[in-house]
Amino acid sequence: MFEPLQDWRYRRLFSAQCMALLGTGLATIALALLAYELAQERAGVVMGTALAIKMVAYVIVAPLAQAFAERLPRRGVLIVLEMLRGSVVLLLPFVTEVWQVYVLIFVLQSASAAFTPTLQATIPAVLREESRYVKGLALTRLAHDLENLLSPLLAAYLLTLMSFNLLFVGTALGMFASAALIATTILPRVERTEQRSYAARALRGVRIFVHTPSLKGLTAIHFAIAAGGAMVLVNTVVYVQGVLALGQREVALVMACFGVGSMSVALLVPHIIHRVRDRTIMLAGCLATVLAMAIGALTPQTLWSLLLLWPLLGAALGAGVTTAGRVLLHSSRESDRPAVFAAHFSISHAAWLVTYPTAGVVGARYGLDAAFLVLGVLALLGTVLAVRAWPAGLVLTVEHEHADLSPDDPHLADAQGGRHAHPIVIDDLHGSWPAPGGRVGRL
Repeated sequence: MFEPLQDWRYRRLFSAQCMALLGTGLATIALALLAYELAQERAGVVMGTALAIKMVAYVIVAPLAQAFAERLPRRGVLIVLEMLRGSVVLLLPFVTEVWQVYVLIFVLQSASAAFTPTLQATIPAVLREESRYVKGLALTRLAHDLENLLSPLLAAYLLTLMSFNLLFVGTALGMFASAALIATTILPRVERTEQRSYAARALRGVRIFVHTPSLKGLTAIHFAIAAGGAMVLVNTVVYVQGVLALGQREVALVMACFGVGSMSVALLVPHIIHRVRDRTIMLAGCLATVLAMAIGALTPQTLWSLLLLWPLLGAALGAGVTTAGRVLLHSSRESDRPAVFAAHFSISHAAWLVTYPTAGVVGARYGLDAAFLVLGVLALLGTVLAVRAWPAGLVLTVEHEHADLSPDDPHLADAQGGRHAHPIVIDDLHGSWPAPGGRVGRL
């Protein structure tokens, strides 16, 4: 798993990513505390809106920024974006109005929406062997889980020494250090070839999602998991400081419990992935989310219930996202994977765009019990849709015939009577998922 770190270029890029993640984690804690200082009991609304702005940037700005960045040197783009992110974060301690938070968050997350896809697109050029690239993806997942654990713990320690506003300084330092590492890394030249526009690639990826049962199920799974994650990220500060009347360090420590649950599952999955199907692991995460939401809605709000529910929701998140990459790889051809991964990036963040404001608005207007209940219903709905869209007995190898191919087409070389069978993946020749013995047309 750690083999990719032997490549010095990847090692520096991975280190840069870890520093940026650590800084982002500190900023999340500091932003929650800033929201509480500015809005008190309406802090959940502020956090929900700020996180919704983040998702808007990821869903809308990301494709446009990435398409523009493809025409520029990647290293320069990454450096400029990290410096921009760090500079914006340094302005957050000086805000005095909620609207100022929203403006800065939009600029910050727009830069992040360009930075993340650009960095992800750089890794395959460094780790050209597929096996090493897959291991690199596993390291990235581990880095995210460690950030969920270590950032709150570091924030809890720093809050014993300084005010929360200084956490934004730590965030900026992490991003500036990330930019410095990227600046010292010589990235391989990427041969530019004529490709579809980003709009065409995004549309293609969405169409593949719409016609692939496993990807439709994955979309619903992300929606269910996002319901639980939104409750944690939006309402933790309200729960701990508003309801339980505890302090800022307790906010950070409770967030760390969420990270522990996520990382525990991420470490477990590689050991069971050969015995348990991706679908089973993901649906287990959905059911855990529904269970946690039900417990939260029906039990008294205490610190002990929080310490039970947040690790459970973290584990649910880990189960729902850790194997998503495998599903994408198995559901697309190599030539279509950029489009499919781009669609997944937008679709998965669109789920959070719905659940973030829901968690904030319902929690502020009707209380945390109502927030647990409403988000639990959304998680249950996502789970049911996932089960229906991605059947347990889905047959991948389907006998079918092509409606618009001539009998001498190379694709029909093994066909008998115009029919043949092979594992189905939506592509140019298979525009829909065929019923056994059915006909398919072009995408």
